[in-house]
Amino acid sequence: MRYTPFGTTGFGISRLGFGAMRLPMREIDGKNAVDEDVAIPMIHRAFELGVNYIDTAYMYCDGLSEATVGRAVKGRRDRVCVSSKFPVSPGRSYRATLEEQLGRLDMEYLDFYHFHGIGKWFLEHEQRDDLIAEAIRAKEEGLIRNISFSFHDKPEVMADIIELGIFSSVLCQYNLLDRANEPALANAKAKGLGTVVMGPVGGGRIAGLPPDVAEKAGIHAASSAELALRFVFANPNVDCALSGMSAPQMVEENAATASNAAPLSDAEVAGINAAMEENKRLADLYCTGCKYCLDHCKQEVNIPQIFQAMNMYRVYGLKAHAQGMYDAIGGQWVKGKKADWCQECGECEEHCPQKIAIREQLKECAEAFGAAGA
Repeated sequence: MRYTPFGTTGFGISRLGFGAMRLPMREIDGKNAVDEDVAIPMIHRAFELGVNYIDTAYMYCDGLSEATVGRAVKGRRDRVCVSSKFPVSPGRSYRATLEEQLGRLDMEYLDFYHFHGIGKWFLEHEQRDDLIAEAIRAKEEGLIRNISFSFHDKPEVMADIIELGIFSSVLCQYNLLDRANEPALANAKAKGLGTVVMGPVGGGRIAGLPPDVAEKAGIHAASSAELALRFVFANPNVDCALSGMSAPQMVEENAATASNAAPLSDAEVAGINAAMEENKRLADLYCTGCKYCLDHCKQEVNIPQIFQAMNMYRVYGLKAHAQGMYDAIGGQWVKGKKADWCQECGECEEHCPQKIAIREQLKECAEAFGAAGA
């Protein structure tokens, strides 16, 4: 396993981190439960292979992830950094939630405690200063060693959050197909923060370039997962790639890549860039993502997200990733409605600069991805 300095924390972090968001589940006595007969040996194997950073959160695995992580780390606490997250919501007590999580984990402290999924709204949150004060107090008392944040907002917002001056590290989305946070990661690194990226292989739904695109770019890898991880590792502003591993084989393959595979060369990265830019050009012929249509859809259909998902399917051939993007609409992170909410009023088409036949496209998307809530 390769390691790198983690910001200014003084910690050497493994290039691969274990994301405990997708632990294997099973039904026990009619209730959903983590299958610890699989999950704990899998986590132990990751530790044996050199992983020294594991990330969980209050809500992961129906609220069961933290307890499993705590049992898996037992006896290894001095060798593994444990990260969890505070779910910021109105009226939720920072201290009470932290103490509950420490109880679940059966630990005296957390190495990294994130404000979970914050963005611009957090900067304007009426309780922001009180929450920050609580975090600083918890750190002073030794309940947490580092204050961190995870991020899902527009990349330019990250710099404003960093300027609050309290954070040791950031966790954000970044992979070969979603590179919007590249400048933000560079800024975070320059400011001395440790940088961890989630979804390096697309949250388990994708794992890199389609074979024909990889061939055009002159890239050769044993698997697309290896290619995707090597691409992330090639970015000097990424300290750790956090992979939500749910099967032992994923642990073995990802750890092997983090340990042995060289990052992509400059020439290989350039080849990928050229191939992806060409595909992006083709995708833009369908939809530029200007979002003018959103202002005129009374049903709140998230047309740009739907079309972006369809482009991933049409242009890149990544059906599983496209389905994941579509399924996310209406969830916690992606607002709006799916394609079959369209009432065919035509208002969107009147304001589309590309003159796209949006209503017909939405019908195709609904057919391709399935009905809302399916």
